[in-house]
Amino acid sequence: MHMDSFDKLYIDQLKDVYSAEKQLTKALPKMAKAATSPELRTALEEHLHVTRRQVERLEGIFQDLGKPATGKTCKGMAGLIEEGEEILQEDGDPGVIDAGIIAAAQRVEHYEIAAYGTLRTFAETKGDKKAARILEEILNEEKEADELLTRIAESSVNVEARDVDEDEWDADEEVEGEGRVQPDRGLSASGNDRRSKTNGPLT
Repeated sequence: MHMDSFDKLYIDQLKDVYSAEKQLTKALPKMAKAATSPELRTALEEHLHVTRRQVERLEGIFQDLGKPATGKTCKGMAGLIEEGEEILQEDGDPGVIDAGIIAAAQRVEHYEIAAYGTLRTFAETKGDKKAARILEEILNEEKEADELLTRIAESSVNVEARDVDEDEWDADEEVEGEGRVQPDRGLSASGNDRRSKTNGPLT
């Protein structure tokens, strides 16, 4: 795109955040599935529904503008998702992995908060009150999601991760290396007690 007008920049940024949200609709289910904290899993599942509604509202903005929503891939979100994928592929204590999932999810939220704040301001500058209102609503949803993740982290997940006994974990690794899995911390039938490298990519 030849970036020679404010309108083209606005459309370009809208396409970028639309791509970001579409990528998230594929990544969030895998993050939720990997989470062992029920509160964290529920928060991620609920935000998936919110994200899908956000995609629909963005499509409405494109429709009002008479422009296609597709045509660009958000490389920033792709990178954030790739980093999150690394957490899901780790073999570690479930509580520590949960803390890592929150860290990855909050990086995503902060990226989106910056994007929607800019887009809201762009829409206001253009005098598009309807789009500005929608983008403000989505911005507030992202802020709420970030605040919820912070509460979950501070109230339970981070504390549990901090209290993991590293020596105990190392001992479990040694036992597994000898072919014996500890019943308390080994792989369960559900696969949630110990992380394996079978989660697959987020995208």
